[in-house]
Amino acid sequence: MAQDALYVIGAMYNSLTKAEKKVADVVLKKPQQIPLMSISDLAELAGVGDSTVFRFCQTLQYKGYQDFKMGVLKSLPHDRSVSLALDEEIHPGDTLAEVADKVLAANISALGETRNLLDLAQLDRAVDMMVKADKIMIVGAGLSLLTGFDAFNRFLRITPKVKCTFDTHLQAVEAALSGPGDLALVISFSGLTRDTVDSTRIAKESGASVLAITRYLKSPHTDYADVTLISGANEGPLQGGSTTVKMSQLYLLDILYVEYFRRTTEVSMPNKEKGAAAILGRMY
Repeated sequence: MAQDALYVIGAMYNSLTKAEKKVADVVLKKPQQIPLMSISDLAELAGVGDSTVFRFCQTLQYKGYQDFKMGVLKSLPHDRSVSLALDEEIHPGDTLAEVADKVLAANISALGETRNLLDLAQLDRAVDMMVKADKIMIVGAGLSLLTGFDAFNRFLRITPKVKCTFDTHLQAVEAALSGPGDLALVISFSGLTRDTVDSTRIAKESGASVLAITRYLKSPHTDYADVTLISGANEGPLQGGSTTVKMSQLYLLDILYVEYFRRTTEVSMPNKEKGAAAILGRMY
């Protein structure tokens, strides 16, 4: 939609339903925060259901919530949209040294916030689920799947029960063939990616447990989760592929790896030694 989203909301305000006006009020009051909110976040702030937010977006002639967020982002002042498109408050006039310092600060902040958001009881349960699982399926799409493959590469060195496929259709098939005793480790920043949500639902309906790593506690993704771990990095709609997001996800996965190894040393250590021996001859 080419028109200014905030202008359209104002122009159509009187024709909105009572519930939609609650959504509009939040958007008009906090437009800079909307690109970083999930649909559930906005719904909660407005005191309405997710479906109301979705209808609100359609009333404004947007295809969906993500399309609406992009419209809001484009409606913000140009200098702000530039900073949102990058990792932090970075502007065209910044020096290279300032860019380096701000990116460093953003990464440190994301890791710190992830640690502060860490629920140790949930973390303990997550590791316990991984240790007891017969099979661990890593599920994700886009950058989250690349992050998941990093985790697969790490865990495969200490246990053969971890699986990771790059085809989202095959992820759904694997989820359908899972059952009690299996675990789906699902990574999704937004919790809104359709393929990921579908595979998560299928795994849950098949009897598998679900461990979710995401930014938002409430999302279609986490509706099926037994345990949810929250990453602290923010990402706007124009930031797809943020390294800061990946670092915060890897931090959580690294904690899971270290604690899993610590709890299963008798099995994990021999596996690690076998794996190291298998590739030792491939190095000069």
